[in-house]
Amino acid sequence: MKKLQKVESQSGPGKESPSCPEAFFKTNTEAIKDNIIHHLMSFQGRDPERSGPTDVYKALAYTMRDIMVEKWISTQKTFYAKKKKRVYYLSLEFLIGRSLGNSLINLGIMEDAKKAIEDLGFDMSEIRDQEEEAGLGNGGLGRLAACFMDSIATLKIPAYGYGIRYEYGLFYQQLIDGYQVETPDNWLRYGTPWEFERRVPVFPVRFYGNVSGYLDDNGRYRAKWVNTTDVMAMPCDILVPGYRNDHVINMRLWTARASRELDLGFFSQGDYISAVQSKVSSETISKVLYPPDHNLAGQELRLKQQYFFVAATLQDVMRRFKKNNRDGFDKFSESVAVQLNDTHPSIAIPELMRMLLDIEGLTWEKAWDICVKTFAYTNHTLMSEALEKWTVDLLGRVLPRHLEIIYEINRRFLEAVAQCYPGDINRLRNMSIIEEGPPKKIRMAHLAIIGSHSVNGVAALHTRLLKDRLFHDFHQFYPGRFNSKTNGITPRRWLLHANPELAALIGECIGDGWITDLAQLRRLEPHADDPDFRRRWREVKRANKVRLAGYVKDLCSLTIDPDSMFDVQVKRIHEYKRQLLNALHVIYLYHRILRNSDEVIAPRTVIFAGKAAPSYWRAKLIIKLITSIADVINNDPRILGRLKVVFLPNYTVSQAEKIIPAADLSEQISTAGTEASGTGNMKFALNGALTIGTLDGANIEIREEVGEDNIFIFGMTAEEAEYERLNVSRTPLQICQANAEVGDVIESLRNGCFSPGNRELFMPLVDSLMNQYDPYLLLLDLESYIHCQHRVNAAFLEPENWTRMAILNVARMGKFSTDRTIREYSEEIWGIPVA
Repeated sequence: MKKLQKVESQSGPGKESPSCPEAFFKTNTEAIKDNIIHHLMSFQGRDPERSGPTDVYKALAYTMRDIMVEKWISTQKTFYAKKKKRVYYLSLEFLIGRSLGNSLINLGIMEDAKKAIEDLGFDMSEIRDQEEEAGLGNGGLGRLAACFMDSIATLKIPAYGYGIRYEYGLFYQQLIDGYQVETPDNWLRYGTPWEFERRVPVFPVRFYGNVSGYLDDNGRYRAKWVNTTDVMAMPCDILVPGYRNDHVINMRLWTARASRELDLGFFSQGDYISAVQSKVSSETISKVLYPPDHNLAGQELRLKQQYFFVAATLQDVMRRFKKNNRDGFDKFSESVAVQLNDTHPSIAIPELMRMLLDIEGLTWEKAWDICVKTFAYTNHTLMSEALEKWTVDLLGRVLPRHLEIIYEINRRFLEAVAQCYPGDINRLRNMSIIEEGPPKKIRMAHLAIIGSHSVNGVAALHTRLLKDRLFHDFHQFYPGRFNSKTNGITPRRWLLHANPELAALIGECIGDGWITDLAQLRRLEPHADDPDFRRRWREVKRANKVRLAGYVKDLCSLTIDPDSMFDVQVKRIHEYKRQLLNALHVIYLYHRILRNSDEVIAPRTVIFAGKAAPSYWRAKLIIKLITSIADVINNDPRILGRLKVVFLPNYTVSQAEKIIPAADLSEQISTAGTEASGTGNMKFALNGALTIGTLDGANIEIREEVGEDNIFIFGMTAEEAEYERLNVSRTPLQICQANAEVGDVIESLRNGCFSPGNRELFMPLVDSLMNQYDPYLLLLDLESYIHCQHRVNAAFLEPENWTRMAILNVARMGKFSTDRTIREYSEEIWGIPVA
């Protein structure tokens, strides 16, 4: 263990360091050191001279939290004083990554903190590596929510993020013999210094039971939800600082607690074990990020998670609203905006109706008017299987009152539809919240659309497909309700923090205004024609590649060449994201190098990372294929290092921060019409990687911004892909017969080239590729993809022009900031102008 160097306190030799509150307002190097020493002793009980990196990390984190909490209190007082409308952003995921570096940057004290840490005998990178990655999200949905929180704080919007404090993240991914193996991600095993556990307010959340109805004094039906099983929701707050603006907001994440510590009823029967089991069962709700949903128990837990955090959140919303509004609910929707991040929180609609009807005594018409004006819904998927549905039996058993309310919402809605379209039974069937079975199911996306005043897609193409295809009937019935809010990323995390050398080079040329106004990157364009600037740009890129090569060496015991093209595809492993298409090209390139050893081919390192859902066996088989291809190619001496393949295990935000700045080529190759937006494509482009991709999601808008000459586009459009599914023009067999090189790629999978001794291993993938009804159209796009990769190869062999293209990509990424996205949400959906 490294020893902390002895330092003198700011208050002088031999004197005690100042009490922590006095140092809250000081952020210079000496004050930070004093606070670190204070927290080592008072919070952790450590001797400063014997403390190690983990101790110092925690002490520095507590110091940052001290600074933020003072600013947070001031921010909250401003909200209350000005009686501003509040936004409640409900998301089942917040993939925030590590907090230390981002907090230091946004608070504007990175350099002072670095100096303080160095004075204490440590290196800041070593200290930052001690932080456990917060297991609060899975992929793009959760990362977008985290970026939104950063922009909300930076734009000073009065808002909160609400979700669940999962004790275990998705899972820790290991690769054993090339197979994904999941182990628990117990990210909270040592606690986290970033949260405040609140003992108040704690709210009861009810499940099961039954409903008894009665007529009130006005003859209106009222319901009581009785005989329930209750779980307590305890809030944990994590603070989010805006960029250098003294504005700090919080994410409030709920953790489940038993309604009483141990059920005394069991004790009276002498059954201690049952008492403990009852407590553990109650607290399971916030244990795991994604319970297995292929069985009834997993589905029930997922539904309970969604209702748990929604019910607790709306009680918190109501508590806060009633502080400033004691005269009823006429101004509720003027004071409260609730954004539903995908369908996961859509049970909030019947929950608010229940509260307004059963607790507050409002009429149905008044309650429904409030709900629609309050809620807004963001759709994140075009995949019908990803649009949540719960069986009527399950929802009725777990949330019986909510099922009643949903049926009544649906009855009134279908009456309105029938008035507009008399006799159109098919339209009624298609638009109904209830999907006729067997079994009958609740369509949560339909509920979210009907119960919200705004429904937005997350890219222009995505929104158009929602209106024209997926929810065409709803778009006709609710003209103006659907709108587009193209996703973005926060430049603080994904350039200033992740790529400090490039950020410094940009700042030297155009100043630092781009950090909060990304459109200012346009001022970089003239520098793309400056040979000296291009040289310095390449030096920054190569330094990032050298760092990534060192990381790969340490993690995978594989040496990769920083001068090769780093061809990167890192994201959730799913068939529609088409990692398999990339793997087929790797096999093609391998064959090509073997056949044409003298051909000039740019050396290439193909880097994969991502997790497959534990029950998604085909995605896991794709991981096995990629690792098997890597085993063959990386050990073939005939290749002479011209091609290498890497699969990095356990992809996380902090790993992405190492990979993305080093990438030369960004693979965004989903089947057109399947990816809602994507934000990885934006992160890579902002860091100077060129995109190879389909006209899918935000790729279309990226092409519009960067120009057709600075991006590599291939494959079918969404319309062409849809037509091809319905009218097969060429079968996979015909493609293989007409194109010998493609046929050889498939044959090498079939004959066991990458699975010695086991020809059956990858046959499920071969069968899916050769199926003429392959929904992801891999072989139909493969030839176009290969041809496009030839263009990539030629371009990389001209480094001056490649660098120019990379600079122009960065210069033209101004649109893709979450600051722009959140400004649009705030002004166009929430009704809050942004200064």
